[in-house]
Amino acid sequence: MFSKNVLPVALAIGGVFANAQSSGKLRVYFMDVEGGQSTLFVTPAGESLLIDTGWPGNNGRDADRIVAEAKKAGLAKIDYVLITHFHDDHVGGVPQLVARIPVGTFIDHGPNRELTPGVEHNYAEYQKVLATGKLKHLTLKPGDTLPIKGFHATVISADGELISHSLPGAGQPNEACKTSATKAADQTENARSLGIEIDFGKLKLLDLGDLTWDKEMELVCPMNKLGNIDIYIVSHHGWYQSSSPALVHGIHPRVAIMDNGEKKGGSPGTLDTLNSTPGLEALYQLHFAAESADKNAPADHLANLQGTVPDAGNPIELTASKDGSFSITNTRTKETKLFPAK
Repeated sequence: MFSKNVLPVALAIGGVFANAQSSGKLRVYFMDVEGGQSTLFVTPAGESLLIDTGWPGNNGRDADRIVAEAKKAGLAKIDYVLITHFHDDHVGGVPQLVARIPVGTFIDHGPNRELTPGVEHNYAEYQKVLATGKLKHLTLKPGDTLPIKGFHATVISADGELISHSLPGAGQPNEACKTSATKAADQTENARSLGIEIDFGKLKLLDLGDLTWDKEMELVCPMNKLGNIDIYIVSHHGWYQSSSPALVHGIHPRVAIMDNGEKKGGSPGTLDTLNSTPGLEALYQLHFAAESADKNAPADHLANLQGTVPDAGNPIELTASKDGSFSITNTRTKETKLFPAK
């Protein structure tokens, strides 16, 4: 059930984001890469982190959309690019991205472990970019922190391993484990996703990439190592292989943001889990999910509607303060909603 304490505010998008850095706010841009992932964070210190780069091909569509948002944020370069894993909808856009905008450092979980032709090709193309010697490269493991100024980001999962301890304030028994089904261990790169939790003052954001159901259960059952999260970036584009009730209900998100495409992600079971999450105030989707026609978020929370031709590629934008308050803008409707600090 969605709470009714969300305040709609008619705000000019440009003004909100132009003033964010000077007022000490965190800005987050959820790019529409058609069912892949690409999320840009810009800290009050002016540093930037891009999580994933979308798909290859498509005449550079995803790289163009990323660069457009980076320029809107006032960036001339991207300081850090974190690759969650080596599937083409996450790492595929790297060569096109670096051809369009300077990048400082790439971060990943280490070598590719999924030895299939497609994934090996994705990894090889990524390695070619790193081999130019023009970029720094970091491999991180659970418990490490990202070297970015302006927020505190902890690695939760990487290369199939998970944090061994609870985060500060977490570690309570998770009642949602009792009603959450178990699933077989995933053998793909998804289960090796490099996932992070970001703390920005009192605000907490969670992005686990495509981390799968089995790994989620290890994270939050029987004890919830993550605690409560304000912004849940829905794992795996809302596909049924992730977002177990144990995770989603256990972390009690205020808002969920799903980077799905019209025909990729947004599975009915995942939307059922999200829509039944206690305390969830809003669900936003980058696209209407065609396979879940009657379960989607309300139209004013959809950045891109069903069957829109040409696809507008509308992003979702978030501005956050350290007191835990934040606002979300649907760039399609140009409506901004304020979520007050709790």
